[in-house]
Amino acid sequence: MLSIKKRLVLYFMFIIIITVIILEVFLINSIRHNYYKNLEDTLVNQLQTSTDLYERYFSDATLQENILNDVDAFWKQVTAQVEIIDPEGNILLDSLGVIAGPVAEKDDVRAALQGEKGIWVGRVPYDTEKVMAAAYPITVAGEQVGVLRFVASLREVNQAIRNVTYRFMYFGAVVILFSGLVSIFLAKTITGPLKQVTLVAEEIARGNFKVENTPESGDEIGKLLGTLHYLASEILKKERLKNDFISSVSHELRTPLTSIKGWAVTLKQGYENNDLLQDGLDIIEKESDRLTDMVAELLDFSKFVSGKITLRRAKVDMNGLLKHLRIQLTPRALREEIDFEVKFDGNNPFLYTDADRLKQVFINLLDNAFKFTAPGGRVSLTASSSEHTYCFCIEDNGCGISAEELPKVKEKFYKGKSSKAQSGIGLSISDEIIRLMKGKMLITSAVGQGTRITITLPLEEVVNEK
Repeated sequence: MLSIKKRLVLYFMFIIIITVIILEVFLINSIRHNYYKNLEDTLVNQLQTSTDLYERYFSDATLQENILNDVDAFWKQVTAQVEIIDPEGNILLDSLGVIAGPVAEKDDVRAALQGEKGIWVGRVPYDTEKVMAAAYPITVAGEQVGVLRFVASLREVNQAIRNVTYRFMYFGAVVILFSGLVSIFLAKTITGPLKQVTLVAEEIARGNFKVENTPESGDEIGKLLGTLHYLASEILKKERLKNDFISSVSHELRTPLTSIKGWAVTLKQGYENNDLLQDGLDIIEKESDRLTDMVAELLDFSKFVSGKITLRRAKVDMNGLLKHLRIQLTPRALREEIDFEVKFDGNNPFLYTDADRLKQVFINLLDNAFKFTAPGGRVSLTASSSEHTYCFCIEDNGCGISAEELPKVKEKFYKGKSSKAQSGIGLSISDEIIRLMKGKMLITSAVGQGTRITITLPLEEVVNEK
């Protein structure tokens, strides 16, 4: 199978050769036509001069008498073969002495007998080259008395045409050779980048996603290289995400499983009192709940990554949802000695969204707020609405987030420096849910002062989905 470079060169050469041949055929035919036309004009001019001379100086005698008396009067200034023909088409005189009988069937003679000039190109038995014959009527006092015919060999004309043809063919060969070299260079400019694309693709196929493939041009090949570069970078991101996922899951699952297994072994070996049994069962229960929450988060994360999450929108009573959150989390706040407050206006409008997903966001964010707030601290959830937006604000006065960590907290599997973080995907999932709801989630924080999370959802969605 021919390579792309060879095929391109062949295609270029085919086009160039066809173009050169067409141009040369056209030029050679044009030159041939011009040469023949010049000879024709020369013969016709000489014929007109000779017939005018005859009418002016020899019209007082018959054609036969003039031929006998002044046999060279018509052709003494002409290099061509001269023939004088009577009105019946018979040759009365031939300067070469090769009278061959009637010539009335010749096109030029036929035209001249009808009173017009005639031209004929063909072969004669006494010459190896073609000849051109021109015939013109001889008139006296408006009456045609015969035909004067000049016959010229095309040997010299054809030789001149052949010389020009050879020069054109030589020049065409030079053009084809030069164009072939240029075609090879042009094909290389195309196949060179394609080879680079192939090498980059092969390296990516081998797993080397850091291969250098910076595009050198802005054409389609450059865009293809750019696409490969983007593909490699996306694969690297997915690879890092997978590694982070495996690392995070391995680490987080190991801790509760170790506790569960340890207490299971301890309780299996026997115990002396119910307090030890109760403590072991409590730890097993808490670690099992922790595992359940982690698995639920990981399942949600997997759905978000694969794009399989869809919102089940419905009319949501925000006042009822906020009251439910207050009831659900107040016992934990009391247990952890945290001042928990849910504030909202009773006149808040309904919101058309996915109630379960929105509740999941609030639970995730409030859970983080409780984790990072010490006993005696404060956590609040405030809801308010305006003409176009619904705004939720979750605040705490806990340990806060440093300035260098704040831009990264919504990244997948980012845990920061705190040991209280689990899988590192809670904030990421919450942010994805808010984006699906066409809202925004903004986090502001300062170390030692606390954290504020503001969620804004558009009320225009309510109007569009009624």
